[in-house]
Amino acid sequence: MSSPLTGGRVPHPAVDMVDKSPENAGSPEAAKHLPYLPPTPAGGFGSTLALDSGETDPWALPELKDTSQSWTELSVAGRVHRVVVGILKACGILGNLYLFICSLDILSSAFQLLGSKVAGDIMGDSPVLSNPVAGLVIGVLVTVLVQSSMLTVRMSVPIIMGVNVGTSITSTLVSMAQSGDRDEFRRAFGGSALHSIFNWLTVLVLLPLESAASVLERLSGLVLGSAKLEPGAHAPDILKVLTEPLTHLIIQLDKDLIAGSASGNATNSSLIKRWCSTGTHSTTDSGTCGAVGCSEGNGTAPEDKLPCHHLFVNTTLTDLAVGLILLAGSLLVLCACLVLIVKLLNSVLRGRIAQVVRTLINADFPFPFGWLGGYLAILVATGMTFMAQSSSVFTAAIVPLMGVGVISMERAYPLFLGSNIGTTTTALLAALASPSNMLLDALQVALIHFFFNVAGILLWYVVPALRLPIPLAKKFGDVTARYRWVAIAYLLLSFLLLPLAAFGLSMAGSTVLASVGGPLLGLLLLVILINVLQQRRPFWLPHCLRSWAWLPRWLRSLEPWDHFFTSCCPCGAPTAASKEAHCYENPEVLASHPL
Repeated sequence: MSSPLTGGRVPHPAVDMVDKSPENAGSPEAAKHLPYLPPTPAGGFGSTLALDSGETDPWALPELKDTSQSWTELSVAGRVHRVVVGILKACGILGNLYLFICSLDILSSAFQLLGSKVAGDIMGDSPVLSNPVAGLVIGVLVTVLVQSSMLTVRMSVPIIMGVNVGTSITSTLVSMAQSGDRDEFRRAFGGSALHSIFNWLTVLVLLPLESAASVLERLSGLVLGSAKLEPGAHAPDILKVLTEPLTHLIIQLDKDLIAGSASGNATNSSLIKRWCSTGTHSTTDSGTCGAVGCSEGNGTAPEDKLPCHHLFVNTTLTDLAVGLILLAGSLLVLCACLVLIVKLLNSVLRGRIAQVVRTLINADFPFPFGWLGGYLAILVATGMTFMAQSSSVFTAAIVPLMGVGVISMERAYPLFLGSNIGTTTTALLAALASPSNMLLDALQVALIHFFFNVAGILLWYVVPALRLPIPLAKKFGDVTARYRWVAIAYLLLSFLLLPLAAFGLSMAGSTVLASVGGPLLGLLLLVILINVLQQRRPFWLPHCLRSWAWLPRWLRSLEPWDHFFTSCCPCGAPTAASKEAHCYENPEVLASHPL
């Protein structure tokens, strides 16, 4: 019996009792002696793929074997060679990480060129943003596409929630680089799903609460009401200082025109910067070419301005064409860097080095203070994200380490939570740099972002029994390890198709959204409840609901879908795991075709 969410029956140790010798393979007796296999945990969604009782937990950190010679056994030349190779690998990892960050910056510029005017139309349409579901979806889509996020405080709240969800797409893309190895992909994709599941669960609780009572808005208002604040200097941007020397040679955009487009004051001028100031100092994010100021659009050269120096400064291409070129190039570099980073990490993190790193990261305090280790990890991740000023970069570094088995799921969880907190401190500093007429609103929005993430930690981390994202992420990682196309489906559904569908329904009105979304959400919750009862209290259910055998197979198993996708894919036939699942779900197949 398999659930509507599982991909066929999972192999069970008791199947080994069946005589699968060639002379008995075609006998119906083989099927008769198949033992009853109960539904897998939580309806079978992502159950463990163990084939026998001696197989270890796939989520246990793998054994780190060191096949190389010890340092004392090496000759002088061997030691020099090892040191040089280690330095080159470290430089390769840092260099690829630098290019990865630069490609994210260029990717952001590409989407700004492609969609800034569309964003201006949306941002200027207050009726759209007054709908909390539409605001949430816009936050997800804008962050996925632009990786940056302006508006009244009330309109900003659902967008902030969507921003939190959208940032987790980076770690999901990073995990794809480890899809070549099933165990690594299970750990890496489960880790990226951990971040997404936490954000979605927090949104599901706080979005209705905020829509009904404006809890976050009121709390942030109370905090600001008791403080006396004045506009400050610009917050430091460490990553920009490092990446601008390269990214500014490729493309520079006019930030004033982008801000005008986002506020609904779009012009027909190109966003590509043509003229820069003659100042000798490099700029921060608010200006791209000099300390005096930046371009005033295209056309004739303004006074005291010089042409900018980047690849597209004199281009005759439209913003759309340049955006498409940058999009293709940045995605290519991003994917190449991810693959190289994973390969280099696999070669570096072996043996003693990996063991030391693993022990250090996953270490806990002695009893009875073991619980402090997770909170210390939150603080460390907060500090590191603040220094990097990008939660996407920090989480993108965590996921490959999970894939190679250096960081456990239980330790990665507080690191992701700390990363969420760290990115809010950057927003608070940026808000302090706002003009006096915008200071209070900017700070209130930044505080709402901070309280949202703190509330998520209180909901899903403080009480160990409520750390639901961890088991859910493990189950999801198991499913994607068996059916790897599920990862692509998840990426498209979670970050594009479902948000667009919710946005369309919300635009039709709250009545349409409630009449369509309400029953679907209720059906999903009912299926989850029945799956839990099938596993833990089956006698509470009617006989017809104690299994899903009465449903069509495509509704209770991923196996037909797997057969469809693998048959459509030119890569080849269904995988061995798919065949095993099909056999265990159909005893008559096992009787005639032994494993």
